[in-house]
Amino acid sequence: MLIARSLQEAHLYIDLHPCACGAEQFAREHRLEDHDGALTAVFEGTCPQCGRARSFAFRMADELPPAPPAFGGEEPSSIVDPGEFMWVSDEISTESGLRLLNTAPAEHRAMRPSTAYAIAALEEVAKFLPPGRNRVPEDRFLSERGRALYAKDPERFTREEIGAALELKRSILAGIDHFSPPRG
Repeated sequence: MLIARSLQEAHLYIDLHPCACGAEQFAREHRLEDHDGALTAVFEGTCPQCGRARSFAFRMADELPPAPPAFGGEEPSSIVDPGEFMWVSDEISTESGLRLLNTAPAEHRAMRPSTAYAIAALEEVAKFLPPGRNRVPEDRFLSERGRALYAKDPERFTREEIGAALELKRSILAGIDHFSPPRG
């Protein structure tokens, strides 16, 4: 059974695994069950495109899950690989970046959650760096998407590049907080 460190990670895993027909999203209902003493999150729904029933079950990690947008504790994911996390961070950052460029600074607050999500995904990539090593090992890329991203540019998975990308994304988040503070 898949082991998720948080519901956030379980949702991401589901989002990364489309239906056999290719549809990526489906309305899902969620419940928690006890399976032989293990807390299990079950997600079920119907594909809006082909009508196929979809179901995912995740044994929840024993440690207390982190607050969103974080996906897990200090250990790397066992169900989402570093390339998938990098892809998610890239996709969200591109979308948020375009919206930031096309809106007034006072309206940037609306992009804060997606920017924080992109940072959390990139922080997950860093968890795959072994102590004393400068690059995420190639054998940690298990998905087709992850292997393709690594093959395209393995330098993106170095400690230096991940750190630089995190610094940039965090400075964007700080800019949102500075120019578009929360109301109230």
